[in-house]
Formats: sequence, C-alpha cells, structure tokens
Amino acid sequence: MSKVVLPSQPETTILAETFRLLGDSTRLRILFFCLEAPRSVGDIAASLDLSQSLVSHHLRLLRGARLVRGNRQAKQIFYELADKHVSDMLVDMAHHVCEESGDD
Repeated sequence: MSKVVLPSQPETTILAETFRLLGDSTRLRILFFCLEAPRSVGDIAASLDLSQSLVSHHLRLLRGARLVRGNRQAKQIFYELADKHVSDMLVDMAHHVCEESGDD
C-alpha cells in the first residue's frame, strides 16, 4: 500500500471545493458521459436531455476545477476527463456505491 500524503490547508480547501462541485448530479452525469470518449457540448446536451447553455455552464466549472479539459477540433470543443486520477475516482466511487453493504 502506498504512503498517504496529507494535503496542506490550502490543498484541503481546494479538495473540499472539488467535492462540492461533484455534489451536483448533473455535473456527475456529464463526467460519466465523458468517461468513455471526448464529447461535444451538443452531444452532451442531446444525450443527457439538457440545454446547451446549462452544459456549457457546468463544463466551465468542471474545467476550472481541472476535472475536464477541452480539445478544439475545427469549430467544436470536445471535452474529456482531465486525467486518470479523475476517471479512476469516478469509477471507484461508482463501484463503491453499487456494492452491497455488509453492515446488515
């Protein structure tokens, strides 16, 4: 098992803000939708039944938290998860939530 690195006070504040952003179900839906492949705003909006302006708003917040990154291709920007840490965390938490509780 690797050694746990305790974050500094400023890093803890940033981490808390990141978790606050992840507390929004629409943002989580967007992140999970972008897990498999880069997606355009229009594709995200259509697939998740959201307005493009709402998707753009959430993507701006997620980009600011370094959870997604955008890659311009011609006139469109395709969004994907920022790195393996983000994708691993989402997948791990989804598995955790879906596990049967042994506390019964």
